[in-house]
Amino acid sequence: MESQRDAAPLGRFLTVADTAEVLNVSAQHVAELISSGELPAIRIGRSGPWRIEFPALEAFISGQYEEARRAALWHQAQLTELVEFSGAPMLRPVPPLG
Repeated sequence: MESQRDAAPLGRFLTVADTAEVLNVSAQHVAELISSGELPAIRIGRSGPWRIEFPALEAFISGQYEEARRAALWHQAQLTELVEFSGAPMLRPVPPLG
């Protein structure tokens, strides 16, 4: 697996800075993801630095892809007319004569 080969030089755990580099975001953004619980991380010691396990980062990235895929599908569904879903034309009530 190519991602595992890429992780080898970094080791099992990534620093916040390493994680930010992999995600191409700021270290502050990674810290926010950790604080919100979106990105699992552990602390080394009581007040030591955060560490992100490489498989947890891969799972986070996969989850982000899945979330984007679902959002795109939902957006497509919002643009699709009901007529296309059912295959039958929609009937509208006819106002009474008189």
